[in-house]
Amino acid sequence: MKLSTRGRYGVRLMLDLALHYGEGPILLKEIAERQGISEKYLWQLINPLKTTGLVTSQRGMHGGYALGKAPEVITVKEILQILEGSLCLVDCVDNPSLCERAPSCISRDIWGDASRSMQLTLQNTTLAAMVERQKHKAEVNR
Repeated sequence: MKLSTRGRYGVRLMLDLALHYGEGPILLKEIAERQGISEKYLWQLINPLKTTGLVTSQRGMHGGYALGKAPEVITVKEILQILEGSLCLVDCVDNPSLCERAPSCISRDIWGDASRSMQLTLQNTTLAAMVERQKHKAEVNR
């Protein structure tokens, strides 16, 4: 399985907001520059994140975007589900009716186990944890 650019860039967008949590609204232009992602692409990602409450927006001279929840409660799994949809490796894990072999398929069991393991890792990884890891990497690489 490969994450799409949408999912990967969405996590980077959210990490950037988490790194600046509590500093007030941030312009997408600033995030685009720091992350090396086009502002136009970030515009496509911000709406579903706003709709679900993970991001808030403020208009006006001091406007921009900020996290809608504390970084400690936003998980990578939540971000990816919003931007990517299902995180199962194969469709039949979520919907066994798609395949007549599902009830007796050992491969489906393996894909289900792998999907659950991946989802558990993503569920246990919060933006706050990513911020800490980012700070540690920055210190190590000085």
